[in-house]
Amino acid sequence: MNTHSSRSLVDDLRFRGLWHQEVGTGLAEALSSSRLTAYIGFDPTSDSLHVGSLMQMCTLRRLQLHGHRPIALAGGGTGMVGDPGGKSEERVLLSEQQLAANLAGIRPQLERFVELSGSDDGGGAGLLLENSQWLKALGLLDFLRDIGKYFTVNDMVNKESVRSRLERAEQGISYTEFSYMLLQAYDFLYLYEHHDCRLQLGGSDQFGNVSMGVELVRKRGGAHVHGLTTPLVLKADGTKFGKTEAGTVWLDARRTSPFALYQFFLRTEDAVVGAYLRYFTFLDHDEIRGLDTACASHPEQREAQRALARAVCTLVHGAEETARVEQAAQSLYSEDITSLDEATLLEVCSEAPTSDRPRTELDTGLSVVEALAATGLVRSKSEARRAVEQGGVYVNNRREPDLDRALGRHDLLHDRYVVLRRGRRDYHLVRFV
Repeated sequence: MNTHSSRSLVDDLRFRGLWHQEVGTGLAEALSSSRLTAYIGFDPTSDSLHVGSLMQMCTLRRLQLHGHRPIALAGGGTGMVGDPGGKSEERVLLSEQQLAANLAGIRPQLERFVELSGSDDGGGAGLLLENSQWLKALGLLDFLRDIGKYFTVNDMVNKESVRSRLERAEQGISYTEFSYMLLQAYDFLYLYEHHDCRLQLGGSDQFGNVSMGVELVRKRGGAHVHGLTTPLVLKADGTKFGKTEAGTVWLDARRTSPFALYQFFLRTEDAVVGAYLRYFTFLDHDEIRGLDTACASHPEQREAQRALARAVCTLVHGAEETARVEQAAQSLYSEDITSLDEATLLEVCSEAPTSDRPRTELDTGLSVVEALAATGLVRSKSEARRAVEQGGVYVNNRREPDLDRALGRHDLLHDRYVVLRRGRRDYHLVRFV
């Protein structure tokens, strides 16, 4: 994979706000003067990654584009223990069979972001590794003697991920989760010894774990390695990024459709869209600054949000699928809605109120005015008439000027649907059964 641009990786990371906390010293010089192998761990507790993983996936890609070698580490072994960080209660431990299925699901998602090799051949391609390959081979007594001796309980208790759990007297933390940070530290040591990995990256909630890994490599072999954390991604109201009322936004198209992913980013608040453009896209710095200006001067045009949604959807699902999604999104307010296939029509109208009407009403003369009132788009038939007269009523996105117009079978999309709209944004999907 070729170098992305003449701009240094350090400058790029700092511009994008990704240089949050450095563990150790000299990372900027190392990134600028040598080729590093760096790793990021990914949670395998589901068969799909979600948008909360996007920042780290993009960070791996940035490293590779600037000539460094990335390692995507799937935590099959540590996933059997569970990271206490950011959790108010202990995780349900996964079986080996569940973990294997989850890893099979996330592999192709990671491969969309970084070029991977099947072997450690020393080339530019990255590696996709799974830590149960070495963690399961560890003997307990050997691990306690050879690794545990480098850390005091005092240090471990003072880590934020542990301390926050200990402060909940009724909750506490099991020894299983308490040992997690030692296992993650061992991951770094193993990757250093076997793959010359000298940089670990993660979210800011991983700072304690990252620092323990750097410390273990230094204490064990005297090597100078590095850690870098990125900021946590939050929404404008301070809540966790990637969550909606409907739940998690997944990268698997079967769990979150490309249209829904596109719409999620299209709805990004003005206050954070600039940060998201930096975190989740590979747009040039000047282009991002231009979108910052457009958002500040003409926020109603949502130019920055459209650029963000297009870029992320393309990264996750490809350019062809993104073009289809954008066309579908535009059809929501155009006559193109009549040309959508049934699945796309339902996807586009997924957030619209829906109601069922007897198909026989199409033969007995259900007027547009009556249908508007029945759906609740207007409060009364008289209000429906005024809306028609003012040119604000649409049937399948075609303006309806006729007060006496009756719906008929010729209006049906896919022989069962009619989309009624009042004004720009209020629409309703009627299903005739």
